[in-house]
Amino acid sequence: MEACEFRDASRQFLRKNAVIIGISPDAVNSQAKFKDKFELPFTLLADVDKSAALAYGVWKEKILYGKAAMGIERSTFVIDEKGKLAAIFRKVTAAGHAAQVLAAL
Repeated sequence: MEACEFRDASRQFLRKNAVIIGISPDAVNSQAKFKDKFELPFTLLADVDKSAALAYGVWKEKILYGKAAMGIERSTFVIDEKGKLAAIFRKVTAAGHAAQVLAAL
């Protein structure tokens, strides 16, 4: 849902000179299938070793159905044209998030 909302708003992001990049610990081939299936017009990066997730502090213990497991805390980072963090969205809810990020830009 979140990726599709960003896809659907991709022209609006372009008008704001924003670049969308999705990062997950999924393998490259898995991401390629996901990108093709949902016709995503933006780059997906494979963080298989979780180095980006660890650097951004999004690899966390989560509780799912009463069991603790490590996983990604869905987050968005807005990085400005100078390479500085301009906004951070933690514990993102997929529905409506693309609009939230557009408003922040």
